[in-house]
This record gives sequence, structure tokens and C-alpha cells, in this order.
Amino acid sequence: MKKVKHILEKKGSYIYIVSPNLRVYDAIRVMGEHNIGSLLVMEEERLVGILTERDYARKVVLQGKFSANTFVHEIMTPHPGLHIVSPNDSIEDCMQLMTTQKVRHLPVMENDKLLGLISIGDVVFAYIGQQKDIIADMTSYIYR
Repeated sequence: MKKVKHILEKKGSYIYIVSPNLRVYDAIRVMGEHNIGSLLVMEEERLVGILTERDYARKVVLQGKFSANTFVHEIMTPHPGLHIVSPNDSIEDCMQLMTTQKVRHLPVMENDKLLGLISIGDVVFAYIGQQKDIIADMTSYIYR
């Protein structure tokens, strides 16, 4: 059974982070430059939240605010309150958590240390790979 650590091994653990005191406009620009849908918000070495496209749409655009004069800490989803996984969590558990909690990104932490960030795309890709491996093993077993 594949685990979060397997996703990070394949994907890498590089994370785009921003300060809670950055203007939302600049954070959204970082997302656009890197074609990503979320940024982890860090203060020194401590995870304080996550900023997603959904946060921007609901807390800036729909509320008539302006990204040039709104700060990340005003609209981010704060930690605690984030859904976090460990490297040893299964991809099935992640998929269930993402589905039931309606989140698309999960920070990966171990012993209060940030190790990476996985997306729903990462989880689905890993799950499909796992299913292909199972099918190949079953086919091999049948035709032995």
C-alpha cells in the first residue's frame, strides 16, 4: 500500500511558501508564476496556515476586497485548523480526508517539521499507479 512518503519521494519536497504579511496580490502572482493552487504560509520555521485559490476567490473576490491592500494572514486558512498528514499515512486515508473535508492540499508534517505538500492530483496519480500495480500482479499470478 502506497503512503504519503512515496508521493514525496517521487514528487520531491520543494514547497512554495509565503509570509503572512505579504500582500495577497504578490502571493497570487507567485501561484501564477509556478502554476500552483496553494502556498504554505510560514513564520520563521513555523507553519501558520495555507493560502489557496479557493481562499482568494471566496475571501477577496466575492467580498469585494482588493488583493493589493489585503494581507495573506487576513484570508489564509490558519493552523491549527489545517488538515495535516504524516509521511506514513496511506494514500487511501488522504483521499478520504480530502473528499470528506473538501480540501485539495495537505501539508505533510512529522514531529512538527514540515516535509512537503501534496495535492489531490498527487494522491489520485499515486492511487491509479497503485491500482495498475495490483492489476499487473494479478495478471501475472493468473498466467503463471
